[in-house]
Amino acid sequence: MEKLKRKELQEQYKQMKTYMGVIQIANTINGKIYLDSYPNLKNKWFTLTMQLNQGRFANAGLQNDWTLFGEEAFHYEVLEQKETDKVTDIRWEKKQMLKPWLAKLQPYGERGYNKRQPSLEQ
Repeated sequence: MEKLKRKELQEQYKQMKTYMGVIQIANTINGKIYLDSYPNLKNKWFTLTMQLNQGRFANAGLQNDWTLFGEEAFHYEVLEQKETDKVTDIRWEKKQMLKPWLAKLQPYGERGYNKRQPSLEQ
C-alpha cells in the first residue's frame, strides 16, 4: 500500500505545472535592483534567501548589501512567468524573457546589481 501511495504522489508531482521566468530583488533602502531569469520559479525565493543568508550568493554587490541591511530591506517579485511544458529550449527562452526587462529597468551601476552582458543586449 505504501509503495502505491508513493508512486501516486510521484505521478502527481510530475503532472504539476512548472513556470520559468524573470524575477526582481529590490533593495528598499537604496533602490537598487537585481534581475535574473530562472528555469523553475517554484520555491525560488526560499532558495535565494537561503543562499544570501549563508553568504553564498554569486552577485557580490547584492550579497554585500544583504549582509549590511538584512533580509527585511529586500523585496522579491516575479516580473514575468511562462509555463515550461511547451518550451523546447529553456536556456534560450529565459534569456529572451530577461532581455526586455534589462533594457527597460537598466539595473546597472547606481541603479542595480547586474553587470552588463553584451550577449543579452543584442
